[in-house]
Amino acid sequence: MTKIVHLAIKVENLEEATKFYTEVLGLKQGKTGRNGEHISRHLTDGTIDLALMVYDSEHAAEAQYAGPGPRIHHWGLEVDDRARYVEKIKAYGGEILSSPEAGALKFRAPDGTIAELVDKGRYETKPKSA
Repeated sequence: MTKIVHLAIKVENLEEATKFYTEVLGLKQGKTGRNGEHISRHLTDGTIDLALMVYDSEHAAEAQYAGPGPRIHHWGLEVDDRARYVEKIKAYGGEILSSPEAGALKFRAPDGTIAELVDKGRYETKPKSA
């Protein structure tokens, strides 16, 4: 059984977006870090990890997965065995976008949506302590 645990949004201004989601919607801030060509700041409602992502350049390959500008970039599912899904994704018309050994197995579904499969526990949903 899979479980939706993550949603990633491309934003233009990390601080403004963080302020909006924390002060208006009450999400709690978690960790911030660099991953390849972008910085991700993780927020949570206690259940779902919401990552705000700012790319170094719109020309970064991963930035273009979902298209230019601010938008939902991808969503993530937690699974027991990511490798088990690779051939099934392909067989049903999906396209693998990242290395199966990557921390998150990114793929494009037949409808064009970008998603990722992650191992259980990858997205911590506890806010950082004060």
